[in-house]
Amino acid sequence: MRTVTVRVADVTVAVGAPAAAVHAYLADPDNRPAWQSSLRRVDAVVEAGGPPGDVGTTWTDVTLVPGVRPRMRVVESEPPHRWVEVGEWWWVRATLTMTYAPRPDGGTDARAVAELVVPLPAAPLAHALRLPTPLALAADLRAAARVLG
Repeated sequence: MRTVTVRVADVTVAVGAPAAAVHAYLADPDNRPAWQSSLRRVDAVVEAGGPPGDVGTTWTDVTLVPGVRPRMRVVESEPPHRWVEVGEWWWVRATLTMTYAPRPDGGTDARAVAELVVPLPAAPLAHALRLPTPLALAADLRAAARVLG
């Protein structure tokens, strides 16, 4: 089946904490429901043997939408600079890439890039998500920023 990749968000939020703390907090699946508004909880977390959210860590996102439970997997982790997760649910593959840049004030610019890979017939739906997704993702990152100070 032919697929299309759609970038649905590219947002940056200033966080008043060092990059190492931002990375550690955002990468830990157990913290996700505290800052990700679309989640009820995470289930079936399997750590990879390193710090929480290290490469190979997997879990299931239990979202607010009934029946939507993507299986998540960390595919890259380069603390405190970069972290990448992939989620798969039915015919959708979502990738979230987080990068962290130090700020002169000691804080961090946290950049989130979200992409969807969907079958070609679903491309219009994926493109429609380019409107609400950046707003929701930025709000989620601001929630995490409030927790981190």
